[in-house]
Amino acid sequence: MKKILYLFVFFAVCMAQAQDFNGVISSYLSSNRAQLGLEAQDITDITVTSQSYSKSLDAYTVYASQRFQNIEVFNSTSAFAIKNGAVVAANLSFEKQISQKYNTVTPSISPASAITKAAQELGLSAPTGLNIVQNENGKIVYNTGGISLENIPVKLAFQPLENNSLRLAWDLSIYLLDASHWYHVRIDAVTGELLSTIDWVSACDFGEAPHSHKVEEESILFNTTSANGGVQYRVFPIPTESPNHGPDVIVNAPADLTASPFGWHDTNGVAGADFTITRGNNVWAQEDQDGNNGVGYSPDGGAALIFDFPYNFNTAPQNMVDATTTNLFYMNNIMHDVWYQYGFDEESGNFQENNYGNGGAGSDSVNADSQDGSGLNNANFGTPPDGQNPRMQMFLWSASGPPGEPLTINNGPLAGTYEGVAAGFGAPLPTTPLTADLALVEDTTADTSDACDPIVNGSELVGKIAVIRRGGCEFGVKVLAAEDEGAVAAIVVQNVNEAPFSMGAGAVGGSVTIPSIMVSQADGEAIIAELMAGGTVNGSLEESGPFQIDGDLDNGIVAHEYGHGISNRLTGGPNNTSCLGNDEQMGEGWSDWFALMLTILPGQNENSIRGIGTYAIGQPTNGGGIRPRPYTYDMTINELTYDDTNDSNISQPHGIGSIWATMLWDLNWKLVDQYGFDPDVYTGTGGNNIAMQLVIDGLKLQNCNPGFVDGRDAILLADEIANGGANRCLIWTVFSRRGLGFSADQGSSSNRFD
Repeated sequence: MKKILYLFVFFAVCMAQAQDFNGVISSYLSSNRAQLGLEAQDITDITVTSQSYSKSLDAYTVYASQRFQNIEVFNSTSAFAIKNGAVVAANLSFEKQISQKYNTVTPSISPASAITKAAQELGLSAPTGLNIVQNENGKIVYNTGGISLENIPVKLAFQPLENNSLRLAWDLSIYLLDASHWYHVRIDAVTGELLSTIDWVSACDFGEAPHSHKVEEESILFNTTSANGGVQYRVFPIPTESPNHGPDVIVNAPADLTASPFGWHDTNGVAGADFTITRGNNVWAQEDQDGNNGVGYSPDGGAALIFDFPYNFNTAPQNMVDATTTNLFYMNNIMHDVWYQYGFDEESGNFQENNYGNGGAGSDSVNADSQDGSGLNNANFGTPPDGQNPRMQMFLWSASGPPGEPLTINNGPLAGTYEGVAAGFGAPLPTTPLTADLALVEDTTADTSDACDPIVNGSELVGKIAVIRRGGCEFGVKVLAAEDEGAVAAIVVQNVNEAPFSMGAGAVGGSVTIPSIMVSQADGEAIIAELMAGGTVNGSLEESGPFQIDGDLDNGIVAHEYGHGISNRLTGGPNNTSCLGNDEQMGEGWSDWFALMLTILPGQNENSIRGIGTYAIGQPTNGGGIRPRPYTYDMTINELTYDDTNDSNISQPHGIGSIWATMLWDLNWKLVDQYGFDPDVYTGTGGNNIAMQLVIDGLKLQNCNPGFVDGRDAILLADEIANGGANRCLIWTVFSRRGLGFSADQGSSSNRFD
């Protein structure tokens, strides 16, 4: 595997104009080739892929990739800090002795065949109607082929393998139709073998068992200092993490004029809003309850841009989609505006439709889907390279506490109310009773009531509440089959002696438009027995609580998801978002830390207990959250160290990431001890602001495929360049306390156990 070299250059190098970065880098590499262990052929074709000026570093961060015979080496992206026309630091990811490692430069299979091979390896149906829609500069773009949400780009690349060889491959990406994965794959251009897969979608695995949960409603008015007119949003404003942490508030004109000079509803760079809905230059927030990733409903604030929608936690979240989507829009814009101050700007690959002439690709604002029906108890963020729109999917979460009683049997020996849990797809349970006779599904399988094969009594389901047994196929398949036969709702019967739960959509549940619930095995089988005996059973379905929890209101989760976009666009530069696919990468850690930094409440300190996702999983505000340990400087509560990354009981990537976030959280508080805390997260001067700047600069300076040692050294390098190493001892002390001191041995960042 490639070895990463950190070089602090304190000697004279070839000088050139600041923007002649190819020349500066080429001269630097040629002058230091022997020291770097590179052959002449390794550096004959080094190409700058992106560059940005860092105000904090007073230097350019420049990213360059390695090519051999005009073919790029995958993930060879290296980072250079260039100041006054000279390389002052370099983190190299170049392959050495390429001429002795590569197999061929001539592909044996076509790019279309590579797409078909990739689809097969990923378990997808074969593409249909593949056609080239673009072919220039060695990059070919095919249409979607019916298997991808986006067109499929294909190019040749050399894929490094663990045996230290380089294989010619077709490099391509496929965005699954349900947006659950955005695969960036390399297919061997000779054999058709799948060589490597990286998923641009970071799914954050927040699924923990919920506990008791209650929201007390309170609303107040909060004035901001921005001058962007009379626009208003009723939201849970930072540093409020969720409805459990504080009341909903009216905020006035919160857009930051540096990051969003024309406000949050502009795209043309001319004064005045271009949209009155939750759409603008940085994000388009819309509901996606059917999970189809199409154009959904967005709240409209009218000409005055007043987004004042009420929150009602005594009803299903679907009934307050205006309010929750507004909060999602707000928090995405906050993430954009805050981190813009620290260098996540247009040149660095941030998410904007119009870059207002400030560099970068543009046309890549966030598509933020609220109440997304394609999943449950999770959230995700897909980050393609600069110039392509990322997608954030925010899901609903299972209700806390014991099941409610949404089912009432209105007649006969079974009359009464019954516990049940609403599905995580389809229509929500109605707030007024939906009443109809119940009808048992019959199909052609051995279990004639599981609705997994063609239904044979479809006429008996018209206008009825269908009763279906669990098992045999996905829940979405069952309920959709009943709906297609005319059922107005469905009851799925648990097939084991366990509590009912919220059913997931699966592959087709996003097409369901009727409500459905799961009931216990005992209750469901009693209903089935009565129906099979010829009895008429009339029932009503009605939302009775407890209600699902809307992840759109957990600002910590929204910030976490957006944070994946930041770390992926900054590591290796904005044109390579595949640099965080290695075993020891810390993407989940940076994302947790981004969330923590914007939700520090007055009175909290280094020993406070901070959990991630407490609202979504129904924990109190001092709950431990969904990580192995809550975040705190107190090592009697969070004892995790670098050594724990070798513990197989610590999950990958979430558990590993939490160890990195713990270290960054410690760093924040030690800097606060030194410089004080500043609640102004935009332009403050406190230790927390210094921590925010160092972490962003570290992301820019580190190598592709970083491990913990790489991340530590990048932060030290950022402090060296920006501050003359003023915080060097403090930084070393913080990392050493958690086992990441001078003697820490990373080994290969692609192996967490070495």
